[in-house]
Amino acid sequence: MKSIFRIVSFLEGVSYLLLLFIATPIKYLHGDASYVKMLGMPHGLLFMLYIVLAIVIQKQMNWNNKTLGIVLLCSIIPFGTFYMDKKYL
Repeated sequence: MKSIFRIVSFLEGVSYLLLLFIATPIKYLHGDASYVKMLGMPHGLLFMLYIVLAIVIQKQMNWNNKTLGIVLLCSIIPFGTFYMDKKYL
C-alpha cells in the first residue's frame, strides 16, 4: 500500500505542477483552455485518490492526526508531495 501511495503522490505532484505552471499560464496568456481541460480531470482524480490513500495508510504508517494533517496539506502546496515523500515515507 505504501508503494501505491508513493506512486500516486508522485503523479499527483507532477500533475499539479503541470496544471499550475504550464496549463494555467497558457490559458490566461494565450486564451487556450484546452490544456487545463486535458490536465484538470486526471489531476482531480489523483488528488482524490491521494486523500483517500493518505487516510487509509495512516494506521499502517503510525501517523498521528497532526502528521496526517501535514500529509494532506502537502497535496495543495506546490512541490509538497515530493517533500512529503522524503520526510514521511
